[in-house]
Amino acid sequence: MYKIAIAGASTLLGKELKDAISDSTLATATFTLLDEQTAQGQLEQVGDEVTFVQPILSDAFDKMDFTFFCGSEDLTRKHWASALRAGSTVLDLSGALDQEPGVLVRAPWLAGDTGAGDLFTPAVVPAHPAAIALAMLMERLRPAMPRFIAATLLAPASEFGSDAMDELHQQTVNLLSFQTLPKAVYDAQAAYNMLSGMGESAHLSLPRLEARIRRHYEALGGGRLPALALQAIAAPVFHGHTFSIAIELERPVDIAALEEALSGDRVDLVLEDTDSPSNLSATGQNDVLVRLRPILEGRNPSQVTRFWLWAASDNLRMYAQNAVDCALDLRRLRPQGTVQ
Repeated sequence: MYKIAIAGASTLLGKELKDAISDSTLATATFTLLDEQTAQGQLEQVGDEVTFVQPILSDAFDKMDFTFFCGSEDLTRKHWASALRAGSTVLDLSGALDQEPGVLVRAPWLAGDTGAGDLFTPAVVPAHPAAIALAMLMERLRPAMPRFIAATLLAPASEFGSDAMDELHQQTVNLLSFQTLPKAVYDAQAAYNMLSGMGESAHLSLPRLEARIRRHYEALGGGRLPALALQAIAAPVFHGHTFSIAIELERPVDIAALEEALSGDRVDLVLEDTDSPSNLSATGQNDVLVRLRPILEGRNPSQVTRFWLWAASDNLRMYAQNAVDCALDLRRLRPQGTVQ
């Protein structure tokens, strides 16, 4: 039996991770749910096991095979070294460790991610879901030789946690009732609005999000993928990533060939405008939904050098599923129950 700890178990990502683990072969493990003081004592279920959220004490990581960090960056930085000293494998979903020496950014869904080095890395960082979606699409288009790629990510409130979700909801309610808007998280009006930057006192940072996605995209690409220009916009929605991606190729390519290249495992190519990808249609899906639209500019309509991709994915689900797959990869490489 594996022993698994989830630190930050009461967060949105922690809850999604519990669901993903429950649907995987890790569901038979023994679980310890950990979090900060405000969440302690909550009753949670993982797989067939019901347990309480516990405080993170000095011995919390003893005999743990895997520890998933799903809470704040501060929580991870405070406790990840203790988990390592206890012999646990660390998987960081908080974004705190991707610049630590020797730490690997992983996405087993990508062909170029072989898992080399997993036995020696001090921790594994499951890649950010936006970086995974962009890397998967660019990996499939790489034979067409893209020379310019610019992507705009529309980030939902769930990207920034439950406090951002609550504030967006309360702002929406207050606007409709002509009341003062709460701004503790965004320090700006997020409801019915698109933001390329937050207020001076905001707890969130779009430039930090962009930088993290770029780091993960470059790590996943390993020098194989084309350079990416990226802008993140805070969208007034609760769940789901959506992407507007402009691509220019080195030479004209048949549209049918591009559509065939994009299609495949974990990418669902949508051919009809009436079924256009959206954050709503992507909810609960494991795939990236994508629609291709050529920029013709008087050229042969069967061949293009420039085109748009409109894509959508379930941000929390993709993050959690990738983290579970990272753990399953590690399970193949390391004997069962190594820390007993």
